[in-house]
Order: sequence, then structure tokens, then C-alpha cells
Amino acid sequence: MVIQMPAYRNNLPQHAGSLFLTDSGLETTLIFHEGLDLPCFAAYPLLETASGRDILARYFRRHLAIAADHGTGFILEAPTWRASRDWGARLGHDAAELAQFNRQAIGFLSDLRGEVHGTAPIVISGNIGPRGDGYRPDTAMSAAEAEAYHAEQIGWFAETDADMVSAFTLSTVAEGVGIIGAAVAAGLPVVVAYTTETDGRLPDGTPLGQAIERTDAETGGAAEYFMVNCAHPDHFRGAFEAGEGWLRRIGGVRANASRMSHAELDEAEDLDAGNPAEFGRDYARLRRLLPDLTVLGGCCGTDHRHVEAVADCCAETRAA
Repeated sequence: MVIQMPAYRNNLPQHAGSLFLTDSGLETTLIFHEGLDLPCFAAYPLLETASGRDILARYFRRHLAIAADHGTGFILEAPTWRASRDWGARLGHDAAELAQFNRQAIGFLSDLRGEVHGTAPIVISGNIGPRGDGYRPDTAMSAAEAEAYHAEQIGWFAETDADMVSAFTLSTVAEGVGIIGAAVAAGLPVVVAYTTETDGRLPDGTPLGQAIERTDAETGGAAEYFMVNCAHPDHFRGAFEAGEGWLRRIGGVRANASRMSHAELDEAEDLDAGNPAEFGRDYARLRRLLPDLTVLGGCCGTDHRHVEAVADCCAETRAA
């Protein structure tokens, strides 16, 4: 393993305004394109075996190559979205094993970063998922309860080379606030990504803009920026078009390929990969709405083709 120190923990380069790519729908790619079985939608157990690590390495290298071809930075997100205590217990892993998985994930990404010899920054992020189902606010926690729960996984990341932590597919403000509190206490920069339904509201009914404003109000604006993930651009673009000052807090998007609702996606047996070229054009439109949107990637149903289309369209948009 290549031993490195956190390269950007005290100065995230995303704030400089240049374009950053990140990866796509890791879990849906592994299930539908690689033919893997991922109980609980968890990718982190792949780190246990050489063959699993090879699959993950190929996946991330494809995306890193796109960033290199376009001269952009890259955010390496750890495959740890399900590597927290409640989900790990479902897979038979105790706290000590989960700590090892989370540390191993960051070490794995550090090795990948060490392979890249370009000049654009590559940021390593410890990836956190919701305590419950990301599509439903089914684990009703206060912010304090969420902070206590997520502090464990965040604490493991703090002991590694992770530059930051990112929490994805959150459906309640309370969980976002708790995660930010835990990250601040651990000394890690933090990004929160909320998911929306087809109406641009969080699954608990909170309008996206209100969720971001409330989160900032309850945390003193401590998040580095916010993201939106696991919804198609058509689902949340209207919220952006109607937005005001909070739009300056949106720094990233990881959208779904499909226009289906979360409920429809839950029932779908086949992958809806949408249209990568159209997906790229959707992101170019989003960048015209969002002055600080710099981190671009994909979520469910997307793969490296979608990220490449986004890079093509958005590099042209930025140049214009």
C-alpha cells in the first residue's frame, strides 16, 4: 500500500472553480454490467478479495481516464455507502470489521491516486450513506441521534488519508445536520447530498431549497457545499429555476439516468440507462443555472459513458 497523507483536508480544491468529475452508479454498474450480487446494495465487501478489488480498480480507472482526457480534477468516492453499523450488521460484520473495511477502502483509493501522474487534483472522499433507506425517511432520527450514529464511521475516516467525507442520498434535514456535526467534531470537511422525488422535494416533503437553508441555519453553514443525487435532472431542475440565494450552495450533482420515480426504480427488474448524450446536455443546462456547480458525476443507472458525455458537454459549456 502506498502511504500518503491527506492531500487536501485543509484546503479542498473544489472551491477554486475548476471542473471536477466523480464516478457514476457504482452499485448499479456492478449489478447490471458486471453481473455481481450485492446484498443490501453494498459494494464494500468486494474489498475482501483480490478479484473484488480488481473489479473496483477497473471501475475507478475508467473514470479517472475520462478526467485525465478532459484535464479535470476528480473526486474518488470510497465504496463505503453501506459500511456503517446498521447495514454492516445485516451483512454479518461487526464494528471492528467495519472499521477495517472503511480504512481499507481509503487505502485502496490512495493507491489508485498514487498511480496518476497528472497535475489536476484528485480528492479522496469517505462515502457515507443514510442509516435507513435513502428513498424513504424511514429511520426517524433527531439530529443528535444522527450525529451519534454517523460519528462512528466518520471517526474511522478521520484516521485515514481521506480528504473529506460525503454523505449521499439523504432524505431528511435532521440526518444531514447530524452528519455535519459529526464531521466537524472529527475535523473533516463534509459535503451533504440530498435526494429528491419527482417534484423536487425531499422524500419527507421538504422543498430542496428549504432543506439546504435549514441545514445551513442549524449548522452555521459548516458544510463545504451541498449536492443533489439519486434523481433525474428533470426531477429537480424546477427547484433550481425557482431558487434564490441557496443556489450558491449547490456544488455538485450526481443524477440518475432514469426519469422513473424512486418507487418505480424499486420495482424495476431491468436497468434503465437512459441516453448518455442527453444526460450530458442536461448537465450543461444545470451548469447554466448553478453558478458554483463544479463536481459532476452520476448515480443509479449511469456508468462511465454518462460521465464522459457530461465531461464533453460541460467542458464545452465552461469554455464558452
